[in-house]
Amino acid sequence: MSTQSLVSIVVFALLLFWAVGAYNRLVRLKNIIANAFGQIDVQLKRRYDLIPNLVEAAKKYLLHERETLEAVIAARNQARSASDAARSRPTHAPEVLALAAAEEALSGSLGRLFALAEAYPELKADDTIRELSEELTSTENKVAFARQAYNDAVLDYNNAQAQFPALLIARLFGFAASAMLRATETPAEREAVRIQM
Repeated sequence: MSTQSLVSIVVFALLLFWAVGAYNRLVRLKNIIANAFGQIDVQLKRRYDLIPNLVEAAKKYLLHERETLEAVIAARNQARSASDAARSRPTHAPEVLALAAAEEALSGSLGRLFALAEAYPELKADDTIRELSEELTSTENKVAFARQAYNDAVLDYNNAQAQFPALLIARLFGFAASAMLRATETPAEREAVRIQM
């Protein structure tokens, strides 16, 4: 065997090992994103389970505000559907972006419900409403932390799949960029929702 053949074999073997390593790293990073989304999913399910209880408890005080209550439930159902779709493909940008939009709509509906509740002292004084509000606030905080971990995982993955030379493997095997879950998009959304009962 000639020196040139031996060098060619060594170079090929090094390239093969590098390609396998780059592929495995991208797979590992995608799995980390899926795990991080799983943590969000747990908190979102808790949130979705709390909302009907909150609406049901508020019904006796807000009988003439039926449209607001129905809007909250409709937004919750839409967000839950988007969450189900994103759960099956947590690294696929369109599903993640649809979830972010649905969560934004749900947060807006809940904000309107809580703003409306401010006008009803007996609603604010109700123990069940207060407990559900506290649980919902706690869950919102957990969602925010889980979203941060998810976004960190997405950043690591997107960096890895976009950097040369791993970019070659990413394109060859279809590793597309993933979308981050943004809590806010506009300055109005950046204002804190007041939940006071």
